[in-house]
Amino acid sequence: MSPAGALRVAILAHSTNPRGGVVHALELGDALVRLGHEAVVHAPDARGSGFFRPILCGSALVAASPVGPDVATMIETRVAEYLGHFETAASRRFDVFHAQDGISSNALATLKQWGQIHRFARTVHHIDDFEDPRIAALQARSIVAADELFVVSETWRDILRRRFGRSATIVGNGVDSVRFAPAPDGREEALRIRLGLGEGPVFLSVGGIEERKNTLRLLEAFDEVRRVEPAAQLIVAGGASVLDHSVYQRRFAAALARMAVPPGAVVATGTLPHDDMPALYRLASALVFPSVKEGFGLAVIEAMACGVPVVLSKMAPFTEHLGDDDVIWCDPFRAASIADAMLVASAEPMRARLARRGRIVAERHDWGATARAHLPIYMSMREAIHA
Repeated sequence: MSPAGALRVAILAHSTNPRGGVVHALELGDALVRLGHEAVVHAPDARGSGFFRPILCGSALVAASPVGPDVATMIETRVAEYLGHFETAASRRFDVFHAQDGISSNALATLKQWGQIHRFARTVHHIDDFEDPRIAALQARSIVAADELFVVSETWRDILRRRFGRSATIVGNGVDSVRFAPAPDGREEALRIRLGLGEGPVFLSVGGIEERKNTLRLLEAFDEVRRVEPAAQLIVAGGASVLDHSVYQRRFAAALARMAVPPGAVVATGTLPHDDMPALYRLASALVFPSVKEGFGLAVIEAMACGVPVVLSKMAPFTEHLGDDDVIWCDPFRAASIADAMLVASAEPMRARLARRGRIVAERHDWGATARAHLPIYMSMREAIHA
């Protein structure tokens, strides 16, 4: 057991990839350390390269083997690797076990079933729709088997109540306002040259080419924008994922090939170095985020902290914490609506007004507050284990 008043928390992520849930896990771990607790973030490390950024909290990298495109097999493999990691009692010496996703939650559910841990919590960032009944069952188990649930928005708290009859604690999200800030850090010009960015406007999408990110419809909107702004460019950044999006990505490539856009007008960067992201936001005329399913949308708050206007789907959970003065809303199911919003957000004086407003909004989102929101549940779990 940890020293009096302090907790030793095992936080489990699905991978070392720079995805929203993993970012949340690392920021939560660092914030807990700043509050005087001990946190260790665990993750399968298939590449053997560790996490994408330095961390203040501890890390436990789980040996992971290469897996193919079959998602069910991938989940079962990663769960088995987690079980192997926690096989020894020494690796389980934590007061609280907290999964950030379905993969790690299934591993903890099995450890609980075996009597090797007593309780565990899970954060539900969002729920995917899987056609494969094996994957759907694993996702449901990862929620039902958890003793405590956290969510980052009221939307997903309500969905859990309706679909599973479970209550959940809202913990929100934060942003590192030192790292994500309007002032240049010296990386901008080299990044501009590397990505081949011109006079713009430059529109940024974060999260890769995925169906829930609505990237195909964004591409259609960008094609419309270029009729008004022929020098416009679209950057699609990120894309590291444990799920297979290859079918949708082929559809995107085929749609792009049919469009009469010059080379360099659409740039898919793949995963970028962690240190490049603030500069990338600052190079953008606007972040375009027409996602159709999100837990919260961390990239939105990061962009706003950097003083970048945001085009956003007018739907929950975004409408929970953002208002009409904060972003330019769009209908994510209509390319014309996305295109109109892109043009409005990137033009003055709206761009400057949104930049000022965004920094004010970002100040409301603090990782320390997010960490503190976990503590009452954490304490109750430790008391139950050590009573």
